[in-house]
Amino acid sequence: MKELIEFIATSLVEDPSQVKVVQERRGGQFVVRLRVAKEDMGRVIGKNGRVANAMRTLLRVAAAQDGKRAILDVEDPR
Repeated sequence: MKELIEFIATSLVEDPSQVKVVQERRGGQFVVRLRVAKEDMGRVIGKNGRVANAMRTLLRVAAAQDGKRAILDVEDPR
């Protein structure tokens, strides 16, 4: 799951070296946290959040195939 989000994010951004993906287990589900450079946030979120929502959908489908639940959290860069 982590690899899927990392692949999609590095394909979208201008600076792939700034892509950081962390996967952690919280209760009965996995939380995948994505952090990119401040300049690339618009590319990852997209208009009205469409790109981020599409990534969340793909993540849920991939997790469901493994019998798991997962959510995507796009973190605000500092």
